[in-house]
Amino acid sequence: MRRLLCGLAAVITMVGVLAMPSPAGAVPPIPNSMASLGDSITRGFNACGWFADCTARSWSTGDYASVNSHYLRINAKNAAIAGHNLNDAVTGAKMADLNGQAQTAVGQGVEYVTILMGANDACTSSESTMTAVSTYRSQLDAALNTIKSGLPNAAVFIASVPDVQRLWFIGKDNSSARSAWSGFKICQSMLANPQSTAQADVDRRARVRQRVVDFNTQLAQACTAYGANCKFDGNAVFNYQFVLSQVSTWDYFHPNPAGQQVLASVTYPAGFNW
Repeated sequence: MRRLLCGLAAVITMVGVLAMPSPAGAVPPIPNSMASLGDSITRGFNACGWFADCTARSWSTGDYASVNSHYLRINAKNAAIAGHNLNDAVTGAKMADLNGQAQTAVGQGVEYVTILMGANDACTSSESTMTAVSTYRSQLDAALNTIKSGLPNAAVFIASVPDVQRLWFIGKDNSSARSAWSGFKICQSMLANPQSTAQADVDRRARVRQRVVDFNTQLAQACTAYGANCKFDGNAVFNYQFVLSQVSTWDYFHPNPAGQQVLASVTYPAGFNW
């Protein structure tokens, strides 16, 4: 009887250990596969050609050596991820499109998901067409719920939306940048009338920047609500003071290879940092 009771106690103890949740702040296991969700930034748009995606140079899932993406950093420590780097981002995507991308990632059964989405929700044809903060959050929550239910053990990294006012600041005095912004109608909510010091334009830029700040607040809150398997970058991308030499000269908007490398180097240690 004594042996039986001891055996039962051991089993109960083991079950209790197995049922315990991961301690707060615990890092999920290094992944064997990953998918990147987002927009043209994550697609590497204009990073290696004229108005074309260049997924090899993506900060997240690219395999271009000098960018040293999340994928390459993980691959250096876990060769099992080799070839399992899926880029599900779509050029031009907004937060409204994230749930569809999340569904794709779930179907792929990946163990790590990166998200960078929101630049196109603030960078629109005019201030009035920016995505409302409440809408942005509900769309984000829908996508995160899809990931959590479909990939309950996956690690999720969320990067902050870049500071688009920083782009205006570093490019406003460059004639080529101004020409590209005007000719291609890029991010007119922020970049229209780039050299104007009229109060209306100053105030407009401030409101657009505040919308990005509000988006990032929602990203942080949603990631916290998600649980231990989600990491927000703590506004590392938003706070990074990028320079014009890190921006594509095709459109003076998207990161060039140097910009993609910076994104990788800023975001990786701000995430799970395997």
